[in-house]
Amino acid sequence: MQEVGYGGRIFVISHFEMENELRSACDRYSQEVVSLPPDALIGFFLERHPGKVAFSSSLGAEDQVLTHMLAATGNSVKLFTLDTGRLFQETYELLDSTIQRYQLPIEVYFPHTRQVENMVNEHGINLFYQSIENRKLCCHIRKIEPLKRALEGMEIWISGIRREQSVTRVDTPSIEWDADLGLIKVHPLIDWKDEDVWHYIREHKVPYNTLHDKGYPSIGCLPCTRAILPGEDVRAGRWWWELPDLKECGLHILNK
Repeated sequence: MQEVGYGGRIFVISHFEMENELRSACDRYSQEVVSLPPDALIGFFLERHPGKVAFSSSLGAEDQVLTHMLAATGNSVKLFTLDTGRLFQETYELLDSTIQRYQLPIEVYFPHTRQVENMVNEHGINLFYQSIENRKLCCHIRKIEPLKRALEGMEIWISGIRREQSVTRVDTPSIEWDADLGLIKVHPLIDWKDEDVWHYIREHKVPYNTLHDKGYPSIGCLPCTRAILPGEDVRAGRWWWELPDLKECGLHILNK
């Protein structure tokens, strides 16, 4: 239950009612503002949902672009990243340089220690190579659970995914409802091409992960990421032992 003020009076509405209202808003937004450019789309949600907008950054190229755009608004946004405990050193270095550049607090969320200990002791330190089920378990504990904690109380989740990135994302709309989390998910760069991202980075001198210069277009955990070969799909280096249509950690697979 939550108290909401209107017309000088206080009303108490249930979580269910709030979620239904937010879902209806999502349907309206999908029609009204879907064609806005990225910076305008971000500004729209920051204005309509003050204090309820979160941006989850993987510190990838797209997310660095969005961090730059968010910093330019001067508005309050919850900016966070997930530290799985198995990231590249270059990713940690980028986290530091990004905080220094934009003077924005980036909250770091970690998996629960006991869950990681139990998983590793039962399945092994590199369990993700053994089966898809094990890999998804690892992603769930190291990513999904911390994400849910980070998004508690939020209404808008800004993400940097693009349709061009993989076959699992080609039909993703720019605004969609996440039924599992009960919030609106917004993808401002959904239609951008790879060249758009890098043009923006160069033009605005946005800091980026140096691994991008070494054949890593998509960067996740160190054991599950490799450099790609010329002509390979941009996400070919992520979980390279799996089929392309299975390559998602679960962060961006929605129950609508």
